[in-house]
Amino acid sequence: MTTATTPRRTRRTELDTYPGGARRYACLGIVVVATVVLYYQFYLAGAVAAGTDGRNGILVDYDMSFVYYVNIAVVGYVLGALASFVTGVADRYGRVTIITTGLFVVALLCLLGIPLADSKIGFAVVFGAIGLVEGVILVATPALIRDFSPQLGRASAMGFWTLGPVIGSLVVSIQVSSLGDDTPWHDQYVIAGAVGLVLAVVSALFLRELSPRLRDQVMVSARDRALVEARAKGIDVEASLRRPFRQMLKPDILGSAFAISVFLIIYYTAVGFFPAFFQTVFGYTQSKANSLGNWIWACNAGALLLIGYLSDKARVRKPFMVVGAVGAIVCTIVFLSHVTEPDTSYTWFVVVLSVLAVFLGLAYAPWMASFTETVERRNPALAATGLAVWGLVIRVVIAVSVFVVPHVVDTVSTLVEKGPAAVALQEKYPREIATAQKLDEKTSAALAATPNDVPTQLRAVSEVSGVSVADVGVVARLNAEHRDALAAAQVVDPATRSAIVQNPSDRAAGARAVAQVVSKLGTTPARAGQLLRELTTIPTGQLLLLSQSGTKVQAAQASLVALGKVPASDLAVLKEAGDAAEKSPTQWQHYFWVAVGGQLVFIPLIFLLAGPWSPRAARRAEAEHEARIQRELADL
Repeated sequence: MTTATTPRRTRRTELDTYPGGARRYACLGIVVVATVVLYYQFYLAGAVAAGTDGRNGILVDYDMSFVYYVNIAVVGYVLGALASFVTGVADRYGRVTIITTGLFVVALLCLLGIPLADSKIGFAVVFGAIGLVEGVILVATPALIRDFSPQLGRASAMGFWTLGPVIGSLVVSIQVSSLGDDTPWHDQYVIAGAVGLVLAVVSALFLRELSPRLRDQVMVSARDRALVEARAKGIDVEASLRRPFRQMLKPDILGSAFAISVFLIIYYTAVGFFPAFFQTVFGYTQSKANSLGNWIWACNAGALLLIGYLSDKARVRKPFMVVGAVGAIVCTIVFLSHVTEPDTSYTWFVVVLSVLAVFLGLAYAPWMASFTETVERRNPALAATGLAVWGLVIRVVIAVSVFVVPHVVDTVSTLVEKGPAAVALQEKYPREIATAQKLDEKTSAALAATPNDVPTQLRAVSEVSGVSVADVGVVARLNAEHRDALAAAQVVDPATRSAIVQNPSDRAAGARAVAQVVSKLGTTPARAGQLLRELTTIPTGQLLLLSQSGTKVQAAQASLVALGKVPASDLAVLKEAGDAAEKSPTQWQHYFWVAVGGQLVFIPLIFLLAGPWSPRAARRAEAEHEARIQRELADL
C-alpha cells in the first residue's frame, strides 16, 4: 500500500474509527428502513394499477392502456439502470448524502408529485423520477451495509438489506388490502410520501458512514477492527479508486449480476403484475389480490433473515443458492400449471407462492453476501462501483422482461378496461348470454352476417335447443304449415290429447277438445273442429316429435329473438372481454415459463462467485486469515 500524498477533509457524516455495537446497528437499521420505504414507494403503483370494478385505479383514472402503463414501468427501470451505473461515484463522494437526498426527493414526489399529476404523461414523468432515485438507492444502501458488515456476518447483514424490497412489497400489500377498495389511490401515495419525509429527516440527523480509508479494506471478522484502523492511516484513497469501472467490468461480476437478475424475474413479476393478474384472471378485488402478497412477502422476509443467519453459521453461500434455485424452479412450475384452472382456490395460491417465496430468499440472501465478497476479491475500495454494475444489469434485464409482458399477455388492457362493463352486461342479459354461449363461433358470425338465412337459423336453433338440425327443420315446417292447428292442440289438456291419439273416433274426447279450444281461443265450434281434424293429417311420428321437441325448439327460437334485440355494441363488449378472459390464463402461463428459464440460467453461473462450497474449506480459510491478521498486528 502507498501512503496518501494529499490530506482529505473528513465530512460531517464520516467516521474515522469503526463504530461500536449500538452506533453500528443504528446506522444499519436506518439503511434497512430507508430501503424498505423507498421500495414501498416504488412498488405502490403495481398494487393500485388495475382498480376494482372499473374505478379507483391508475389505468382507469388516466384512461391508460396496459401497454402504456408497462412502458412507463420500463422507462422507470431504464432510468434506474442509468442511475445505478452513475452511482458508482458513491465510492468517491460517500453514501449518506446520496441516501438522504434520495429520501427527500422521493418523499416529495409521492406527497405532491403524484397527487398533482392530472394526466398520464404527468404520472409517467413523476414515476420515472421515482425510478431514477430508486436506482441510486439500489447501489448506495447495500454499499453502506457492506461497509459496516464483516464477511463472517455478511449474509445476515445482506439478509436484512434484502428485506428492503420484500418488506416494501409487504407494506404495500398490507396498506392497500387494509384500507380497502374505496380509498382513493392518490391517498395511498400521500401516506407513502409522509412516511418517507419523516425517515429523510431521521437519516439527515443520524445516518453515518465509514471514511474511505476504513471502507476501502476487506474486513473478514470483527476481530480485524484494530488492523483495519491501523492500515487506514496508510491507504492512498485516490490510487485505489483509479479507473473504477475498468476494474469492475469483469466476467465474474457481470455474469453473477446477470444470473441474479434473470433469477428474480418471477419476483419482479409478482411485485409489478400479480395484483393485476389475480384481478383479471381470477376475479379478485384489489384488496384481495394484495392480501395474497401479505403471505408471500412475510414468508420471503422470514426466509431472508433465517437463511442469512444459517449461511453465516455454515460459512458457505453456494449450497444455499443451489437449493433455493431448484426449489424455486419446482414451485414456479407447480404455480404456472394451475393458472389455467379457474377453480384453483385462494388458499392453494397462498401455500404455493409462500413456499416459492421461501426458496427465493434461500438463494438471494447468500447471493448478496457472495457477490459483495466477489467485488472485494477484485478491489474492496470499489464496493459501490461493483454494486453499480449489478444495479445496471438487473435494471436492464428487468426492463426487458417487463417490456415483453404486454406483448405476451395482450389481454390485460381489455380485461381492465372492458371487464367491469362486461360483468354489468352479464347481470343485465343473463339469458341472452347463456344463449350466445351455446352458439358455435362460425354460427354466430353467419347469423350476424345473414340473419335471414334459413339454414343458418336452423343450425342456430339446433345448437341452442340440442335438437338435431333435421328435426328442427321438421318442427319449423309443421309450425309454418299447421300453426293454428298446433296452437289449438296446445290448449287441449294432455289426457284428452292422449285419448284422441289412441282412438281418433272417441266422440267424448273430441267434444271435450272442441269445448276447450272454443273456450281458450275464443273461436267457433266449427272452426275448432276444423283445426282438430287438421291435426289428424299430420303423421303420428311427426306429432310425437312435436310433443318431445316442439317446446325446446320454440324456446330456442324465442331465446334467439331476445339475443337479436341486444345492442350490437353490448355484444361486441361481451365478445371482446370473453375472448380476452379465455386467452389470458394461457398467455400468463407462457410468460411464467420465461421466469423458469431465468431460474435455470442462475444455477451454472453460481460458480463465478467467490467463496468455498464446503464448511470445512471455509473454516480452514478463516483459520489462515486469523493467523495472517495476528502476524500483521504483531508487525505493527
